[in-house]
Amino acid sequence: MEIRPILSAMRRNKVGAVLIALQMAVTLAILCNGLFIVEQRLSLSQRPSGLDEPNVFVLTNFWVGNPSDLQARTQADLAALRSLPGVVAATATNSYPMSGGGSSEGVKLDPEQKEPSALTALYLVDQQGLQAMGVKLIAGRNFTADEVLDKVGQDSQVPPTAVIITRGLAEKLFPGEHALGKSITVQFQKRTVPIVGIVDRLQVPWVQGDSWAGNFNDNSTIEPYHFSAAYYHYMVRTQPGQLATVMQDAQKQLYKVSRARVLDKAIPMQDARRDAYKDDRGLAIILIVVCASLLAVTAFGIVGLTSYWVAQRRRQIGIRRALGATRNAIVQYFQTENFMIAISGAAVGVAMAISLNLWMVSSFAMQRLETGYAFIGAAVVLLLGQAAVLWPALKAASIPPALATRGGA
Repeated sequence: MEIRPILSAMRRNKVGAVLIALQMAVTLAILCNGLFIVEQRLSLSQRPSGLDEPNVFVLTNFWVGNPSDLQARTQADLAALRSLPGVVAATATNSYPMSGGGSSEGVKLDPEQKEPSALTALYLVDQQGLQAMGVKLIAGRNFTADEVLDKVGQDSQVPPTAVIITRGLAEKLFPGEHALGKSITVQFQKRTVPIVGIVDRLQVPWVQGDSWAGNFNDNSTIEPYHFSAAYYHYMVRTQPGQLATVMQDAQKQLYKVSRARVLDKAIPMQDARRDAYKDDRGLAIILIVVCASLLAVTAFGIVGLTSYWVAQRRRQIGIRRALGATRNAIVQYFQTENFMIAISGAAVGVAMAISLNLWMVSSFAMQRLETGYAFIGAAVVLLLGQAAVLWPALKAASIPPALATRGGA
């Protein structure tokens, strides 16, 4: 296949060729970044929380009025929940993964340290907390009964006697070392606390990957407290297959203990995950639709322009057919022409994709585009061009030589 006749034809129709190349470049730039964002969002929504999600639910409790016996009420509730058939463990806590609200602190290795070494989310639970969450203890031990202190309200200044941290936080604080047995200081305390256990994973309450919490997603600290407040959560872990039944029984049981409360709807952790990441899934769907629409528009543009060129070149095509050009040769001619246009568009599109990503990185603190996405996008655009030009090329190849030479133009 000679390239010179193709270049000559493209120079005579350079406006159309430039428009198609630009359309391909814009499509490539948006496609690369759109698919990259989709992959990032879906990856975030699939991050493991560390909980036994299929068997854990959360029940939020609001006490009516301002009762003075919060600790006694909380302990009575926990005793009632733990007595239910199918319950493995239950605890009262200030927050839970993917809830969207909770407490975070800076962690120091020395009380006199000015800047924290890491940020962490704080979970307040009693000695059944690890079992109620279903987290995996990979080193050390659980809290003992003596280590669990009473804490009424978030602002209570009762320092913890020990802490359990996640592996992610341990690696951040003590890279290359064993964190078990070492001591840390939570930012607003003036005393060190020993690390008695390390769990494999426990996600922080906040899920947005582009928010400030995205930098410490797996940095969690568990503190031993009998926690009670006017508003808090019960986390309940059930035996496999018992979740729905226990959820119904739990609310009835708590109302039997006291009706001076408002119970929010019990939420299985799998539903909490779905609700927490609904914006990410929505964004992914929108971007997929946008990318698909751009690909369709680009394909129709190629089909339309190539069909126009076929109509304009009926005489030339007929002459080539009369001189012995085969149908395959005509098809290859238009495919080669489109490939050359697509290569130019892909080169410009890759540059546009990288530039667009750099702008989004600086403006929205997004991640840098991986090079592979640019090459994948370029390959998609090239394949799209070849597929879109195939029908007009076959139509051109089917023109009878005698009919074409009798036509004008």
